[in-house]
Amino acid sequence: MHWLDWIVIALYFGVIGWVAWWYGRHQKDTTDYFLAGRNAGWVVIGASIFTSNIGSEHIVGLAGQGAATGMAMAHWELHAWCLIVLGGLFVPFYYKAGVKTIPEFLERRFSPRTRWILSCVSLVAYVFTKVSVTVYAGAIVFQALLPEISLTLGGWTLNAFWIGAFTTVIVTGIYTVFGGMRAIMSTATPQAVIILFGSFVITTIGLAKLGGDAGVFAGWGELVSQCKGNAKQFALWRPLSDPDFPWLGILMASPIVGLWYWCTDQYIVQRALSAKDLATARRGALFGGLLKVWPVLIFLIPGLIGWALHQKGIIQLPLKPGTSAIDGDQVFPSLVKMLLPAGIRGLIVACLLAALMSSLASLFNSSASLFTVDIYEKLRPGQSERHLLTVGRIATTVVVVLGIIWIPVMAKISGGGLYQYLQSVQGYLAPPITAVFFLGLFWKRINSAGATWGLAGGFVLGMIKLTIQARYGRGKIEDPAWLAWIGDFNFLYATGFLFAVSAIIIIVASYLTPPPEEAKIRGLTYGSIHADAGEEIRRSWDTGNKLMAGLIGVLVLCLYLYFSFWLG
Repeated sequence: MHWLDWIVIALYFGVIGWVAWWYGRHQKDTTDYFLAGRNAGWVVIGASIFTSNIGSEHIVGLAGQGAATGMAMAHWELHAWCLIVLGGLFVPFYYKAGVKTIPEFLERRFSPRTRWILSCVSLVAYVFTKVSVTVYAGAIVFQALLPEISLTLGGWTLNAFWIGAFTTVIVTGIYTVFGGMRAIMSTATPQAVIILFGSFVITTIGLAKLGGDAGVFAGWGELVSQCKGNAKQFALWRPLSDPDFPWLGILMASPIVGLWYWCTDQYIVQRALSAKDLATARRGALFGGLLKVWPVLIFLIPGLIGWALHQKGIIQLPLKPGTSAIDGDQVFPSLVKMLLPAGIRGLIVACLLAALMSSLASLFNSSASLFTVDIYEKLRPGQSERHLLTVGRIATTVVVVLGIIWIPVMAKISGGGLYQYLQSVQGYLAPPITAVFFLGLFWKRINSAGATWGLAGGFVLGMIKLTIQARYGRGKIEDPAWLAWIGDFNFLYATGFLFAVSAIIIIVASYLTPPPEEAKIRGLTYGSIHADAGEEIRRSWDTGNKLMAGLIGVLVLCLYLYFSFWLG
């Protein structure tokens, strides 16, 4: 790291610290702290949705997946179409209900029990997947760029990995605790610019290196040529015989996880709830979709570039110990270290910090809102806004501590590829939630008993699969054979199976118990909300929103068509 790099990084932290201090002075109540006062504009909302999604696990993990599995994981990064579903279908329900959290909406549609289940499942998922994966990815980069740094405290020696992990979690936690959603939303737009610009820089420089004197476009031709020689490894669509990414499994799992994450997860939807009106909320979701089109090109493609440079001998990527396979999670930090000049390297590290901090900050705030609004306020109703604001900040601090505690475990179990690990775990959490929301919105006969049994049953089955997978299978415990078979059962098919079972449980339990009262679900199902507020909803889906939705659809379709046939 050159002194220019440190200046760029110091400037970034200085600006973030000032914003947190400034907005932290003006937190009056929970609406301010969790929803930025409900007056955010669509550009800020869209940028916040994008930066919340793009964490260090995307920048590091997607590059690693690109080098190891090519375009196989691109399906999860072509989910921009899910933002059309969020803006077109879900936002009117959430916004008209005036809720602060998604579990609160579920309570209105079903019962307090379903709210509790979703809140608890979401908090567990946040701590054990998003926090740990994001911090781990950021710490890997610190370890690669600053391997000589260490710190000894009371006989304990912390290396660059742990120093980077602790520093980013603590700094992000401080600015989230004091700044709340206003600080997160206010830093979202510049962070989005930094992330996009920094990633474009490393992609361009990588292609230029690959093309030599002929330039960037020749570099892309060289990349395509090399990938064609390994088409089976790098293709977007794989045959049914593929053990890891069969096309049928992709078609099952990717939409289930995408619709859960983008349309029903507090972590993302909370940004749309901060809008000043319904039309702005929908436009903000769609603008986030436009930004979401780019990750395949600027996060996954650099991994392919790194692999191609390694194959040509231009750079030497680290290998997994005792093998000849590239260590995918080291690809991005290696590109930063080997390709970039001083100053630019600092900018890219600032880009990573922007991704890591914005994603973690959003996660911390969402976790705090889930605990405060959905759990604490139910246990101790009638508390003052100032008291709830304090509880929210304490809850954020607890999530920060839990995230740090989980890092050592995360470091041991993420060896199969950071991004793939994340998607497989989410594939076991998403199915029951996706099933409950879609069935509940479109089928008024679905009741609280069905939602409760579907959520609880699907979650238990998913955790059973995850537990068995961690202990049984090839290279683990192989006896009894039936447990080993469950452990090795493809995570994509398992996601589809869990969704089907959850839906069946929901429908059967609903029909075995009395239907919900019409008055109770008024405005909470598709037919009733359009009967009550159809004109307002139609006006909010204006020409600008329709054009933006059409543009997202065209861009996603073009990317799918190109990468479906790019290897011949």
